[in-house]
Amino acid sequence: MAWSYSQNLSAQAPFILLGFPGPRSLHVGLFLLFLVMYVLTMAGNLAIISLVGAHRRLQTPMYFFLCNLSFLEIWFTTACVPKTLATFASQSGAISFAGCAVQMYFVFSLGCTEYFLLAVMAYDRYLAICLPLRYGSIMTPGLSVRLALGSWLCGFSAITVPAVLITRLSFCSSRVINHFFCDIAPWIVLSCTDTRMVELASFGIAFCVILGSCFITLVSYAYIIATIVRIPSAQGRHRAFSTCSSHLTVVLIWYGSTIFLHVRTSVESSLDLTKGITVLNTIVTPVLNPFIYTLRNKDVKEALRRTVQGK
Repeated sequence: MAWSYSQNLSAQAPFILLGFPGPRSLHVGLFLLFLVMYVLTMAGNLAIISLVGAHRRLQTPMYFFLCNLSFLEIWFTTACVPKTLATFASQSGAISFAGCAVQMYFVFSLGCTEYFLLAVMAYDRYLAICLPLRYGSIMTPGLSVRLALGSWLCGFSAITVPAVLITRLSFCSSRVINHFFCDIAPWIVLSCTDTRMVELASFGIAFCVILGSCFITLVSYAYIIATIVRIPSAQGRHRAFSTCSSHLTVVLIWYGSTIFLHVRTSVESSLDLTKGITVLNTIVTPVLNPFIYTLRNKDVKEALRRTVQGK
């Protein structure tokens, strides 16, 4: 009877997203900051997708993957920021159990997809720099589509097991989630049932996704660096490195912020620190990516210049 009651409570009573406790002035400032970052993320990533679609010179596998990344960043940010803005504006962080589960699933599925996409982009740069004469015959449009589709399917499949396990938990005490969105760690600590299976599944999947994508990325860049240092001219080395510098910058920012968030065995410690770092990879990183690819990529800058000048 008690178990049935707690299950009903989990399904019916809303949770409260704590967000960032503080005075009203703090919430107003954070609302404006998050809103500006969200608008910039939308505008920047939509601009990249539009540029690639409008300029034939950019319609290559590298920019096809970049469009996938920009499309992902739009939805990754949308999965958590609008609810956060609503919380700041209304001072009420109420969210249903189903709403929390859906938000958690999409945020983490899109996050896993980004790992796979970044690994695919690293492999693409490896082929372009290390095997330039065979690049066109290997990285065909068909293979590009399959690699992108595989990244999306793997990303959305990876989080299925933890998501199912979480829906089976019962919550019968505190309903306050110490976060600004439904992150797994601060959510499951509220459960009054055993969460070890959820923790183990989450850790195992995060470890496999991060380690697998990191291995592909590291091996790809090891070959890239080995190839670049053998180029005799400084101009040739600079030209080769410039084709992958934007991607490498994005990889370093993304991995640096997310490894701490997901590869840990205990979910009950450092929740406030986790919340702060989550802002980096859910709010800051998506808005930086378009600027990184625009400012550090000659082809994108040229396409942007032509678009602005109406050519």
